[in-house]
Amino acid sequence: MKLPPSLEKRIPPYSRRPLAAALALQLAVYWGTKLIAGSWRHYDLTTALDRAVPLLPWTTLIYFGAYLFWVAGYILATRQSRENAWRFLAADGLGKLLCAAIFLLLPTANVRPAVPEAPFGWLLALLYRLDTPEDLFPSLHCFNSWLCWAGIRGKRTVPAGYRVFSALFALAVALSTLTTRQHVIADVAAGFALAELCWQLAGRTGLARTYGRIWERRTVKTGGSFPV
Repeated sequence: MKLPPSLEKRIPPYSRRPLAAALALQLAVYWGTKLIAGSWRHYDLTTALDRAVPLLPWTTLIYFGAYLFWVAGYILATRQSRENAWRFLAADGLGKLLCAAIFLLLPTANVRPAVPEAPFGWLLALLYRLDTPEDLFPSLHCFNSWLCWAGIRGKRTVPAGYRVFSALFALAVALSTLTTRQHVIADVAAGFALAELCWQLAGRTGLARTYGRIWERRTVKTGGSFPV
């Protein structure tokens, strides 16, 4: 897979196709479930506590910033080692498949507030136009962000400062999903819990090894290799 020179040095050859597959799965789950369940009855999990959370348009910066955080986090987690890459990507794949099932079994939606005329109100309005308020439970934003932290947690090869930042930014993303009214507390809790559950399952079972063997066999069959 041909990459720009800036990414060529950062993404190990063994993780390039699996990362592309992870992105494809993310898009398929996000858009595919909306297409399938778009006309179905949706449930609103908003509580009185959620309604008490203030609407803060400026936190849309954090919400959008999560996408850059994921790019860095997915690359960083998968470049630590093959073993860590397979565990991380197996956890990601398992979680996305479970999210798809939940989105279809329990379609959720919420009612967004009017966008206030405030600094960054235009950015919040843009978010509302780009992202429809469906497929909320669990929050993919929270799932991806927590997994990015789990993937480097305890890794001494990653600077301690970035590990701390990763944990704090994952929490900031969670708060931004609430203060932009994209998600409710149940969505956040489910996203974090599912990411941790999948990370533990991938590491404590043979899931990560199986995932790695599949990709390594595929590479051999197509005449490729896994240079370091």
